[in-house]
Amino acid sequence: MSNLFHRSLKDALPTVVGGEGATLIDQTGKRYLDACGGAAVSCLGHDNERVRAALKAQIDGVAFAHTSFFTNEPAEELASFLIDRAPEGTGNGRVMYLGSGSEAMEAALKLARQYYLERGESPRSKVIARAPSYHGNTLGALATGGHAGRRAPFQPLLMEVSHIDAAYGYRMQHDNESEADFALRMANLLDAQIRELGPENVMAFVAEPVVGASLGTQPAPEGYFRRIREICDAHGVLLIADEVMCGMGRTGRLFALEQEGIAADITTLAKGLGAGYAPIAAVMATEKVVKAIEDGSGLLWNGHTYMSHAIATAGALAVQKVIEEDNLLDNVRQRGEQLRAGLVARLGGHPNVGDIRGRGLFWSVELVQDRASKAPFPVEARLAPAIRATALDLGLMCYPAQGCADGTLGDHVLLAPAYISTAQEIDTIVALLAEAIETTLTQMEG
Repeated sequence: MSNLFHRSLKDALPTVVGGEGATLIDQTGKRYLDACGGAAVSCLGHDNERVRAALKAQIDGVAFAHTSFFTNEPAEELASFLIDRAPEGTGNGRVMYLGSGSEAMEAALKLARQYYLERGESPRSKVIARAPSYHGNTLGALATGGHAGRRAPFQPLLMEVSHIDAAYGYRMQHDNESEADFALRMANLLDAQIRELGPENVMAFVAEPVVGASLGTQPAPEGYFRRIREICDAHGVLLIADEVMCGMGRTGRLFALEQEGIAADITTLAKGLGAGYAPIAAVMATEKVVKAIEDGSGLLWNGHTYMSHAIATAGALAVQKVIEEDNLLDNVRQRGEQLRAGLVARLGGHPNVGDIRGRGLFWSVELVQDRASKAPFPVEARLAPAIRATALDLGLMCYPAQGCADGTLGDHVLLAPAYISTAQEIDTIVALLAEAIETTLTQMEG
């Protein structure tokens, strides 16, 4: 019997013992092609020698020194690396490091609050986010997220956050409505919500540039985020971009908002930042946000013991250098187009596939009972988890989720392959996922 508090106390897990490229190996020698990066984390696969060497070298130097006493070289260099490549409009911003995406969202919310207090705008405390969305599992992050199923058990503990609809084209775009009109209609929901709450009371709007697990890699319609930026600026509201899952190259650019032509005031980063080689997340703030603190107290009102951990930042810096030096974002775009085309060709006409959506190497397949009505499967059927189990039997790792239709109903399977993926591996992912979906649906019918 295990003494480890596993995610499930009823399921026995294989033990991972090794990794080769995009493949993981368990104790029996079985190999699993990692088509989801665990949770869009392992963007360089599982055995990158340059990253391992950087981690080992840092261990031989210094592992930990508390940030109230010292800074360290890899943390400083990584911060400059990120700011130098940040979307136009970031200016001479700053970066803080944390241990997870949830911590990053908590820190981002606290930073937004500090910004307004430093400016003497103390009434600004209200947060607006979108539904469905997911921003982390700590209480503040969970409250900000708009995923009904994940929020429900902890609802009495959650702070009040307002939610508007996410721009979910498959279910929300009207017949004969253009993409531009859809983008404007959905973005203007934010303007209406700010006015309802009172602009003087609103501190931040939080959104994923490409909605991740809760909605299945849903990009925004063209023009949506440009209008969001206009609305936030008009009302003096900070825009917080949650790029924990979709950032750091996952959509084909280092920052997902690059593809929207805007910069956020505060950006959260994690998963692809360190590629799983060490736990790390980050909050990036623009020069505007930093200046309010510099001109005020001069102190960051947020601290964690392991902020700017030298080993974690050394590993993440090495990850980012590998991505840049090996020109891997070109491969993300090329293999991403191959993945899109393969999924459409293999599953686009399937009677139970409602939508295939994504960007870069970040794609999802949404399953429905009926294509015409878009009716989701009953949540009790647990279709997406069943597809995951079938795929694992076939040697493929994919990321299942439920709730994309309304927070509870709606099954999709998410793919987030490594940036080093080969054309052959992408073809294998498409073939095995299609087999897993078809096999699972046939078993359900039987």
